[in-house]
Amino acid sequence: MQTLWQFIAGFFKWTWRIINFVRELVLNLFFIFVVLIGVGIWLQIDNNNSSEQVSRGALLLDISGVIVDKPSSASRLSAVTRQLFGVSADRLQENSLFDIVNAIRQAKNDRNITGIVMDLKNFAGADQPSMQYIGKALREFRDSGKPVFAVGDSYSQGQYYLASFADKIWLSPQGVVDLHGFATNGLYYKTLLDKLKVSTHIFRVGTYKSAVEPFIRDDMSPAAREADGRWIGVLWQNYLNTVAANRNIPARQVFPGAQGLLEGLRKADGDTAQYALKAKLVDELASGAEVEKALSKRFGWSTAENNYRAISYYDYSLKSPPTAGGTIAVIFASGAIMDGEETPGNVGGDTTASQIRDARLDPDVKAIVLRVNSPGGSVTASETIRAELAAAKAAGKPIVVSMGGMAASGGYWISTPADYIVANPSTLTGSIGIFGIINTVENSLDAIGVHTDGVATSPLADISMTKALPPEVRQMMQLSIESGYKRFITLVADARKSTPERIDNIAQGHVWTGQDAKANGLVDSLGDFDDAVEKAAELAKLKKWHIDYYEEEPLLIDRMMNNISTAVRASLPQAFQALLPAPLATAAGAVKAEGDKLAAFNDPQNRYAFCLTCANVR
Repeated sequence: MQTLWQFIAGFFKWTWRIINFVRELVLNLFFIFVVLIGVGIWLQIDNNNSSEQVSRGALLLDISGVIVDKPSSASRLSAVTRQLFGVSADRLQENSLFDIVNAIRQAKNDRNITGIVMDLKNFAGADQPSMQYIGKALREFRDSGKPVFAVGDSYSQGQYYLASFADKIWLSPQGVVDLHGFATNGLYYKTLLDKLKVSTHIFRVGTYKSAVEPFIRDDMSPAAREADGRWIGVLWQNYLNTVAANRNIPARQVFPGAQGLLEGLRKADGDTAQYALKAKLVDELASGAEVEKALSKRFGWSTAENNYRAISYYDYSLKSPPTAGGTIAVIFASGAIMDGEETPGNVGGDTTASQIRDARLDPDVKAIVLRVNSPGGSVTASETIRAELAAAKAAGKPIVVSMGGMAASGGYWISTPADYIVANPSTLTGSIGIFGIINTVENSLDAIGVHTDGVATSPLADISMTKALPPEVRQMMQLSIESGYKRFITLVADARKSTPERIDNIAQGHVWTGQDAKANGLVDSLGDFDDAVEKAAELAKLKKWHIDYYEEEPLLIDRMMNNISTAVRASLPQAFQALLPAPLATAAGAVKAEGDKLAAFNDPQNRYAFCLTCANVR
């Protein structure tokens, strides 16, 4: 007995010592971390101060990751993270479209910036309207008399689209300009659900509302294939036309089709770089050392950096804009629209409605620009945002919607109260339709010998995912979906001064590009964010104005933890994914993305206005 008590006492004694050791270790590591953060911030401030006194040179657009309207996490400490952890977020990092454009426009008038160099090797992509908006700023920069150069070992389609706005494009002699076209690919899992004996109950309105097809088919329906083929063809032609205009060559020369590309490669003996040069996709083939020499001759040599004189976009300090004149509030609706508070990558119905309300009640705000870049989502959340926007309009505040890459389904729903809608020719919008999904697993449980039983006062009370859906509930759901669709097309008809019958003809879940939406009367004009702001100022009768971006500012500790998390995710996943065969790793990522998307659906009535394929263009 004594031995037993000695063992128990010893166990707790050593457990307590281990707990103390871990506690002290964590506290010490946290202290060291805070010290390093302090040193890093001091170094960053010191570097920023010294960068303002650096000799004239280039602005280096070394964009890492993706470009979005509204980053889901703050990236202002990313430079400190790189100093402390020696790893960048690369393809995981989100960059603000508007910060990039503002940096280019500031550099245009900065006497210390004598040109721009785009090094896009870590740029992972953006939607076409966003890149076109950056291209507009680059043209303004070039028109000021300052050159723009693009350098790269190779160029993906997104990288090359931005590079095409440069005065000169360099390519490595072993590089490639990888132009191949656009495609949409989604997972279809009807057979999987059948094998798992999951009962999927689908409720929808709209011939082209294809968001539910993965649950009920193993392939794309002919109607969805025809509709998607149309808009993706328009997007690709817009891409080719923009690049062709930038390069002063025919669109057919930019991409002559698969067979034309093969023929060109045969003539170049399979040399992709020579093919790009002969097709005038690039201006010169040069090694890294040769490019460095040419840029050093242009911008000078920095002995401190041991490279040509340049300041990274991430180190270039943006000045605070002037605050003269009336305020135009810019509110973002970026990501899928979900019920409740905003989460990273998603629009929170309550959060966005609250921001609109704040702008409505602020006497200094003279107009509101709603920047929509969303494939839609919850009908309930969409209506919450729409109703608050309608209240702001009723209060006398002009409302202008600026559509980004997507403003489809719920993204169009929330746009209906606007006085004016501006879309890019390549914006994906429309997709006016509604669906609902309820999965039950009674057959799955039955197969393993598990059953559900009980009593209920009515069939409407007897709803459980472990039971078959009562017929009365199915009928109620379909009626609710049809009612929601009628509400949707009525809202659109009233907003666009049309009739529900005419809107129904162009609705049915049909996705339209911006230029087609303009022809169908769904948007007022084609343009970009600047055009939307100018229209808001015009409607508010403002001669002078400034923009106030409504964004939730994360706390300092949130920013630090975000950057630590990003740094870890940037370095660890590859180590694990490298152990998997490439197709398996890709498939695992795709399945996870599908699961994350479905898990986020939280409409209280299971009603969604969502465009599945709009955000799936590759």
